[in-house]
Amino acid sequence: MSIRVLVVDDSSFFRRRVSEILNQDPLLTVVETAANGQEAIEKTRLVRPDVITMDIEMPVMDGITAVRHIMQEVPTPVLMFSSLTHDGAQATLDALDAGAVDFLPKKFEDIARSRDEAMLLLQQRVKAIARRRRFMPPKTAPLAATPPPLRTPLSRPAARPVAGREPKTAFEARTRSETRSVLGASRARVVPTEPTPANTPEVRHSAPRRSGKSYQLLAIGTSTGGPVALQDVLTKLPANFAHPIVLIQHMPGTFTSAFAARLNSLCKISVKEAQDGDQVRPGHAYLAPGGKQMIFEGRSGATRLRIIDGNDKVNYKPCVDITFASAAKVYGGKVLAVVLTGMGADGREGARLLKAQGASVWAQDEETCVVYGMPQAVAKAGIASESLPLPIIGEAIVNEMSS
Repeated sequence: MSIRVLVVDDSSFFRRRVSEILNQDPLLTVVETAANGQEAIEKTRLVRPDVITMDIEMPVMDGITAVRHIMQEVPTPVLMFSSLTHDGAQATLDALDAGAVDFLPKKFEDIARSRDEAMLLLQQRVKAIARRRRFMPPKTAPLAATPPPLRTPLSRPAARPVAGREPKTAFEARTRSETRSVLGASRARVVPTEPTPANTPEVRHSAPRRSGKSYQLLAIGTSTGGPVALQDVLTKLPANFAHPIVLIQHMPGTFTSAFAARLNSLCKISVKEAQDGDQVRPGHAYLAPGGKQMIFEGRSGATRLRIIDGNDKVNYKPCVDITFASAAKVYGGKVLAVVLTGMGADGREGARLLKAQGASVWAQDEETCVVYGMPQAVAKAGIASESLPLPIIGEAIVNEMSS
């Protein structure tokens, strides 16, 4: 049974282009199109699509307002299209506030090296969020005539993502090569662990008992669904949190500054976009800039961040594997690494290096992920010691890392 998609955009050319790309995948079918937000609401009520692709700026009703109404009336996974500008970043974050699941740049050349790669990425994103419809929150009372302010905290019930075995790709080999070229060979001998059910940690519904380990760093990696997940975790950390935090979120370079500023306005800790030469300090979170790689320089207790271009052969910029591997080299086992919702397996090899040094690795559980890809990769490889629901991860971090 194909995934039914509603395409919403005020440009007839773009509607046609997106429809043609999606319809080329035998698992996807565009069942309707709409030219503005009001039409999108009406057609969502009528055809009940599995996924909606939505433009932000449209006449009659913009995409953000439309998403708010759809989430109230007929909750449906929404993939936003946005421009890679500062204003586009702010609007995209507002769309995630409103309930959208994910976003892609509207200029396809900005998201891939070739047309075929861009087409495949769009198809994959739509399929990745499609099953979420079954687990969308039930509709609530209709919205008032005046919608609520757009810049509200990112929060909404999470849902079950697409499950399934992670495909093995050339990216894993490229990432390992990139990590070693940037950092040098690790002293730790890494022994691959087969992803068997016995390796998967049991899902906890309460914070795990404190292990008593000593920590010097909290490192969090995420992708699809990450902006909402990161806010949920970081807003639960106290202002006197005793350790520095690094955040690796797959996000375009023009978005990370706006996202860091928004997190900083919502959190008790300080959050900023990392800059080359930043000295890491307790109670401060550093978000890796989009389009760059973030590594550590120095020794624990006197560590600075280096922001570098890295190897163009690595798919992700920033890359969780590279930052995690750098943390393993500088901090050894005194790291708590947390892998949150996201597509793919980025973070697995870096987490493997951390675990080999004695660090703790946690994964978000399947039920509360938007896409159970990255957390599944570390859980099924036997790297994660805990699999935790998103609502308790912040509390669990505070409990585990408290002095």
